[in-house]
Amino acid sequence: MAIKTTVRQIDNALGIVLPEEALHVLNVKEGATLRFTELPGKALRMTAENPISEDMMAIVERVMQRYSNALRELAR
Repeated sequence: MAIKTTVRQIDNALGIVLPEEALHVLNVKEGATLRFTELPGKALRMTAENPISEDMMAIVERVMQRYSNALRELAR
């Protein structure tokens, strides 16, 4: 599915207005945080930030730091 929008002047910045189809696919409402990830070929991936995922990643990083030696041994 391809969804088109136009870059517009919004005050002193440029911005885009997301069509309703894009909002539905991303499952977001006003105030949601979107994350852009750079891909090869001048492309971007847009994903809705999930606060639960952010919390889980913080936990995973703490566990990986704490048990780095054990994880290194298990990886052999």
